[in-house]
Amino acid sequence: MRVALDVPLRRLFDYRVPADAHRELRPGMRVRVPFGRFRSIGLVMETADSSDVPPEKLKPVIEILDSHPVMDAAALELVRWAAEYYHHAIGEVLAAALPKALRLGAAPTATSECWAVTAEGQAAFERGEPRRAPRQRELLSRLIEMGGATAERLAELDPNWRAAARPLVARGWIASSDEPETVAEEPFRVLPSDLVPSAEQAAAIEAVCESMGRFGVFVLHGSTGSGKTEVYLRTVERALARGQRALVLVPEIGLTPQLVGRFRARFETPIAVLHSGLTDHERLVAWRDAYSGRARIVIGTRSAVFAPVPDLGIIVVDEEHDASFKQHEGGFHYSARDVAVVRARRAGVPVLLGSATPALETLHNVIKGRYVRLTLPRRATQAEPPRMSLIDLRTCAVRNGISTPAVEAIQRHLREDGQVLVFLNRRGYAPTLLCTACGWIAPCRDCDARLTVHRAAGRLRCHHCGADAPLPERCPQCGFGVKPVGQGTERIEETLAELFPDVPLVRLDRDVVRRRGDMEAAMSRMASGEARILVGTQMVTKGHDFPNVTLVVVLNADQGLFSTDFRAPERLAQTIVQVAGRAGRGTRPGEVLIQTEFPEHPLLRSLLTEGYEGFARTALAERAQASWPPYCRLAAVRTSARNAQDAITFLEEARAVAQVPKNVRILGPAPAAMARRAGRYHAQLLVESPDRTALHRFLDAWLPQIEQLRSSRRVRWALDVDPIELF
Repeated sequence: MRVALDVPLRRLFDYRVPADAHRELRPGMRVRVPFGRFRSIGLVMETADSSDVPPEKLKPVIEILDSHPVMDAAALELVRWAAEYYHHAIGEVLAAALPKALRLGAAPTATSECWAVTAEGQAAFERGEPRRAPRQRELLSRLIEMGGATAERLAELDPNWRAAARPLVARGWIASSDEPETVAEEPFRVLPSDLVPSAEQAAAIEAVCESMGRFGVFVLHGSTGSGKTEVYLRTVERALARGQRALVLVPEIGLTPQLVGRFRARFETPIAVLHSGLTDHERLVAWRDAYSGRARIVIGTRSAVFAPVPDLGIIVVDEEHDASFKQHEGGFHYSARDVAVVRARRAGVPVLLGSATPALETLHNVIKGRYVRLTLPRRATQAEPPRMSLIDLRTCAVRNGISTPAVEAIQRHLREDGQVLVFLNRRGYAPTLLCTACGWIAPCRDCDARLTVHRAAGRLRCHHCGADAPLPERCPQCGFGVKPVGQGTERIEETLAELFPDVPLVRLDRDVVRRRGDMEAAMSRMASGEARILVGTQMVTKGHDFPNVTLVVVLNADQGLFSTDFRAPERLAQTIVQVAGRAGRGTRPGEVLIQTEFPEHPLLRSLLTEGYEGFARTALAERAQASWPPYCRLAAVRTSARNAQDAITFLEEARAVAQVPKNVRILGPAPAAMARRAGRYHAQLLVESPDRTALHRFLDAWLPQIEQLRSSRRVRWALDVDPIELF
């Protein structure tokens, strides 16, 4: 048999099944095997009658852990596809797909601790034993009467039963075993809703539901507040009515509680929730609910795309454009959105991709006829889209990043009993600490970056490597005073508190959201009206519904206008549209003010005059002219090393051994935009081709050569297929 192990090797390992194995071995089952000097748990991928390893060197399986596969044939094929497409070690792909507890040997189904009387115990009881231990005899009698019982049932009858059980166990009169819990089929019930779908929502729901039972990709392009979630709920309801189950993906943990709340308010049925914020045990429990079929709906973040969902009927990907669906850390750089589409195709079910700002690749697939576009042009409340306008910072007075027109607008909306959202995608107090005498700027010792001022905590912190230092009062070079320069959300909160001392406000960024419930507490303060002003980063741009927010102020819209990353304009446009969508979602009209020093910039102008659709048309035309995705395919080989030369040398040698076909091009190597990060030097090579097949064929031949390079031992390197960030 061939086993996948959690090691960074792109291969399977052959083992021999012992002749005295008590279980039939099938693909998808876990086994404990010898690997070097250790014992490892792996997953059987396939069985075979022969092996390239000589029989005398073929090691036997130590233990078969499962009686049934923990991954069915469809799941194994999906994992195999992901490993091949992303050119990654299949064992590490499986590690991303299975909870840690399962990889360490936990049972795939919940078990109960069951106690029963042994034959020796039965005989002893009939002899009248134990004669001088009434509590032990009572427990023995109870277990005989009940024909055995679970530990939970025994605890209900006698909280201290274990004290009586210990001597009985020692004498061999009672014994325990772990028995799988039976999962009863629970009927689901749809709870009543007052919401009546609009004509556009009804058309979208019918289009998806007509595709039930066959593959189709539907792009639900709805403006913010247009009721995309209602479409999700109705299509999932239809799948459940067919006796099937649903998988719903969200990009971030922060969006999970509110979406789960919407589903629980509509469906009376078990829901499994999977995300990285769970403990290992909580994740195992949720996975078991999905695996057993108890949960009819599975909701989760990126890795939930691999969750077991028996009788899958539909997949929903909310905010499909979000970069969080792409795994950036570690070696397995997969896109959960793209894997979801492949999973839907293999399962023969529809997949619904929802967004107010679809990714340009998604829109390109719509243009090519691969995906079907469903449009929700109007807000569900019939509210008008917010009025958007630019504030030219070159002609306005500015106080700590907030212009006078913005302050006046905030005053006006507060006076009219509205709420205000102030957006700045930069946390901390200020991005720079400067000495005005000698020009010293607080640097990070391990990165080519400046330390960010966190004034409330009295610290300087690096947002790239996590370095932390006390906030100095004087310049370490010349001894003069230092001052923070620039704005972060902490400073904006302070400034607004000074401008509006009697107005309650709340801040939402990673510095204040540290524990479970922090985000929900901030959201509830806004929803209840207790807080009138919300200051936040990217966290506030997606999914949150604040009906009383009538004004949104975008403080710094210029961050992505002149980036060297070809995706920066797309991300900026999506951010502006998403944050603007928080305004005017109730019955009152909304207003959006965008502060900029470049009001004539074509990106901002096209957003104001033509909306996201106009921007997307222009951006796709520019991408086509420059031969950037989606008009070509990319792969990035990224490396990091203790010194810059090793990082570049490895990539140069990798390029030198490449046999590049005519329709493939290699660009680089080049240092990263931030070459030194966390004490290591980073660089990359780009591989480009207009033909996806040609690109992958080249990578298949090239990667084994790279792995053999001696210079690869001095660096860390990884391949990123379809990268969405180019340093």
